[in-house]
Amino acid sequence: MSQAKPILHILTGPTAVGKTEAALDWAEKNNAEILSCDSVCVYRGMDIGSAKPTANQQQRIRHHGIDLVEPTARYSVTQYITYAQQVVRQNLSEGKNTLVTGGSGFYLAAFFGPVSDDLMVNDATIQEVRQLQEQGLNALLRRLQELESGPLPVWLDQQNPIRVAKALERRLSSDLTLDEIRDEFLQKKSPFEGYTVKTNLIERPDDELRARINQRTHAMLKEGLIEESEKLLQLKLDPELPSARAVGYRATMDWLVDGKKVALEGLAERINLDTWALVRKQRKWFKRLGLI
Repeated sequence: MSQAKPILHILTGPTAVGKTEAALDWAEKNNAEILSCDSVCVYRGMDIGSAKPTANQQQRIRHHGIDLVEPTARYSVTQYITYAQQVVRQNLSEGKNTLVTGGSGFYLAAFFGPVSDDLMVNDATIQEVRQLQEQGLNALLRRLQELESGPLPVWLDQQNPIRVAKALERRLSSDLTLDEIRDEFLQKKSPFEGYTVKTNLIERPDDELRARINQRTHAMLKEGLIEESEKLLQLKLDPELPSARAVGYRATMDWLVDGKKVALEGLAERINLDTWALVRKQRKWFKRLGLI
């Protein structure tokens, strides 16, 4: 008789839906530790804008995946997968459950299937692509077409500069075509293939979620989001870093650089709009992963 796979528990949902308290309650009742699945919570000093669990909440239940790197660092999904595998194995060896919680789509997808290839992209290639990015999307597409010696694959979103830049980095790092790189990727196994994944998705009606987002935005501004953003500005972050593009922080940094040309309420409104755009993206991920 084959041995049953260990269970990996996931609690997810859109931002501001109430995942943190629900995760704490579940973990306390089920001998679990929490593994964050949030691509902003990995950064130190980005606490308020990421709605990172508070010190008291982290005392209630041990958390993993929080405060791993400085905001100036590059942290990839590949690094996250390696880290997450270590956490899950350690918890299992100690007889504890792991509850993955968060709403970052790319991180979340890693628990359901492969999300990254094995190509190593060196700094020189990253810099080459960065210089082309400064010339615009068409420059990226022209270079990619030169390498492909033909039309680009239909699955590549040619209107998305980030997707095109990532495709170019990988094409420059391999002798394979984009289709061949993708075919190899699709044959990879899930990083968590040895586990049975059980998922609980929390949702709320749109009007209720919008009200919660608005309430949270005002609380963040009151509790120190502006001060955190000022510290990020002092670091002169590379604009391509996830820390520099994080919802809430990006709008606040822009507001500070622009000399506070709009009232604080105007900043809050932009953060609300950016957050709602994030909710839409998250829901697309949930649908793609078969959660809704």
